[in-house]
Amino acid sequence: MQKEFYSNGKLLLSGEYAILDGALGFAIPTSYGQSLHVTPTNTGFLEWTSFDEEKKQWFSASFNLDNFEIKSTTDQSIAQSLITILLEANAQNPFLLTESRGFKVETHLDFPRSWGLGTSSTLINNLAQWARVDAYELLWNAFGGSGYDIACAQHNIPITYQLKNGRAKVEEIQFNPIFKDSLFFVHLNQKQSSKEAIEAYHNLSIDKEKLIKDISAITQKMILADTLAGFERLMEEHEALLSEILQIAPIKQRLFPDYFGAVKSLGAWGGDFVLATGDFKSLDYFKDKGYHTAIPYAKMEL
Repeated sequence: MQKEFYSNGKLLLSGEYAILDGALGFAIPTSYGQSLHVTPTNTGFLEWTSFDEEKKQWFSASFNLDNFEIKSTTDQSIAQSLITILLEANAQNPFLLTESRGFKVETHLDFPRSWGLGTSSTLINNLAQWARVDAYELLWNAFGGSGYDIACAQHNIPITYQLKNGRAKVEEIQFNPIFKDSLFFVHLNQKQSSKEAIEAYHNLSIDKEKLIKDISAITQKMILADTLAGFERLMEEHEALLSEILQIAPIKQRLFPDYFGAVKSLGAWGGDFVLATGDFKSLDYFKDKGYHTAIPYAKMEL
């Protein structure tokens, strides 16, 4: 009998980088996500196929169930990463792959992989559901990261997320400001490596206690902001703080210096989506600059 699992995508609106060290982050699960379909077979292999939002195959691999050797694949690097996750899931639940003599697995994204909404985190959370193991442990043992993306995969409304004593503290929150229609997500036409960004951040010599305190305070104020002007000031404050830490110019200064609204980086700086404030003219501004993916907050949020 086929089993199906689904996980939400993610966007971190505040707390990027500092969330790794315990800062309070504000994140939303997205209306876009990924599903996993598992069908038992008798082949002796785990046959894997991944499809994108256009239902086109973008990856496939076949693994020997006895030793996890790669029989065939379209991408050796992705196949090796998949083995890492599967081995960890199997270590947490040794009975996982004994339930059948083989498996046919399909993953289906409903957003472009380049968007950075959680191709990996949605996969890990889906695999954790299939394996009946802890998704956070699966993420941390296989790859590392803060885990906020796993929290988004599992929750259906906005959340705050914080690492406390090595454990995930997640709280569902309400975020319905009167200015919600003035918020947009704009894609920067490039994918940023979260792993590389995390490594670069960990190598910085900074006062992390002060950073955690400052970012957490901004996060709390962003959630409670009752005017667009106030929210924009907090976006700019967050940008300025991390710009000084990372020694990278804020994204508005680099790409949109003549834009009338506020622009804030999301996630790893330099790629994926940014959060912008504005009105109906904003979409034309970004399109004229070559950024054609501009999604209103209401359409992005779950």
